[in-house]
Amino acid sequence: MSRRQASPTEIVATMRYLLLPFTRRFVTYAGALVATILLLPHSFSDPVHWFLFGLAAMFALLGSYDLLQTRHSLLRNYPIVGHIRFLMEEIRPEIRQYFAESDIESHPFSRSERTLAFERAKKAIDKFPFGTELDVNAASFEWINHSIAPKPVEAEQSLRIIIGGPSCLQPYSSSVLNISAMSFGALSSNAILALNLGARQAGFAHDTGEGGYSLYHRRHGGDIIWQIGSGYFGCRNPDGSFSPERFAEQANEPQVKMVEIKLSQGAKPGHGGVLPAAKVSPEISAARGVPIGRDCVSPARHAEFSTPPGLLEFIERLRRLALGKPVGFKLCIGHPREFLSICKAMLETGIYPDFIVVDGAEGGTGAGPLEFIDHVGMPLREGVMFAHNALVGANIREHIRLGASGKIITAFDMVRVMALGADFCNSARGFMFALGCIQSLRCHTDQCPTGVATQDSIRQRALVVPEKASRVTSFHQETVLALAELLAAAGLAHPADLRPHHIWKRTALGQTETLEQIYHFLTPGELLSGTQDPRFKDAWRNARSDSFSSTFNSG
Repeated sequence: MSRRQASPTEIVATMRYLLLPFTRRFVTYAGALVATILLLPHSFSDPVHWFLFGLAAMFALLGSYDLLQTRHSLLRNYPIVGHIRFLMEEIRPEIRQYFAESDIESHPFSRSERTLAFERAKKAIDKFPFGTELDVNAASFEWINHSIAPKPVEAEQSLRIIIGGPSCLQPYSSSVLNISAMSFGALSSNAILALNLGARQAGFAHDTGEGGYSLYHRRHGGDIIWQIGSGYFGCRNPDGSFSPERFAEQANEPQVKMVEIKLSQGAKPGHGGVLPAAKVSPEISAARGVPIGRDCVSPARHAEFSTPPGLLEFIERLRRLALGKPVGFKLCIGHPREFLSICKAMLETGIYPDFIVVDGAEGGTGAGPLEFIDHVGMPLREGVMFAHNALVGANIREHIRLGASGKIITAFDMVRVMALGADFCNSARGFMFALGCIQSLRCHTDQCPTGVATQDSIRQRALVVPEKASRVTSFHQETVLALAELLAAAGLAHPADLRPHHIWKRTALGQTETLEQIYHFLTPGELLSGTQDPRFKDAWRNARSDSFSSTFNSG
């Protein structure tokens, strides 16, 4: 039989394979192989040749692995050199943060905001030279007008507020700036210790987050807002249900000043979570009351209630178990009618939370699905305005304190949201910056470079508790002082004096208006008398006091 001759296409393909070692894609791998072969006979002669042989052999093995592995097509086509791409991708946030971004880019916080937090935490010079870098003629630019007759700057103690409604027996004197909810587990033990010590030194409150009231929250005795999430961590039975006995035991500790029921959070509203079994250490097990080495589930909704009256009855139950301490809830505003349903239930039952914290959709210290982070939930400004208007319109605002959390770093952030209706502010990432967070965006990897958001004992060792606690204290003191100075410059004595007309904004048309002119604010009792405001009219009519479902939709 005659041998079949190769076709021209096959010849070309063979030549291409033979020439691969000489192409740019494979020349590094080919060079490593050739160097390994040539250096092998000399590798035992002296240390230099041995080192060079080892280096070449290492690259040759890496290139061979790249060719044989099936996970990354890039490495199969670009052995060895393809790793450069992954390396650059790994350090992309740092490259962008250190060299590419401007001082006023905000993704999620600008360099100016981070620098301000760092300087205030260190009690360094927090003044900036040569005027603003912001474009004061750009749409959305905002400012507060000053007074020709400014007031004296008030001390921090005079800016405090009392939280506690008509059913509260142990009202709490709260700072206007507190640490927002961050759980042990999301943050390291050293971070929790430093936050709580800083809170104790400066006399403000530390929210535990839903991960439980851990031993690290307790050690330094700083004021605690104990957050109860849908997993009832720290106050649950073995089957995951709520335990009144365990709750009462801890809620009545003197350190716990308030109790907060978490309905949703800005980072991922309406979404539950799972802490993988591998991360459930003995310490986390003790704090949360869950078995070691088993998945720890946070359901998307509470099992103790499913209706507005059920929520209010649960609040009253917790307040009774906590011997009259303030109890409230936190949420990111979703369907307007659902919040209005709670308002209607308050009117019918006569039960009021002592406080409500509105978390903006832009909030979030930990990780969440991108779709939830980017596109679910009401942003803070709209959320605070809606909640404030709803309470005013239902004529129940006087019974409830309103808190705000979500990207609050500066005193102007506080002034703006307080002018829209908030009584106090909570900050999470501001205090993370005070701890040394550099916004490396590694929170979800357990590889936080500064030891803030990691359970790696070696990494978190870098966070020295006494040093960072003093920075937490300083950040709080300097920010509240800046708030007092802003208020004084505007001729005001207390944040409660702020109104929407104090904040001006440039609109997209280039005009300037106050927030009072831009947004409509309800008058007391307007919802009860029949509002025509399109944001509330249909939502109030459709809201049911006995259900979160619409009156026109049972789904």
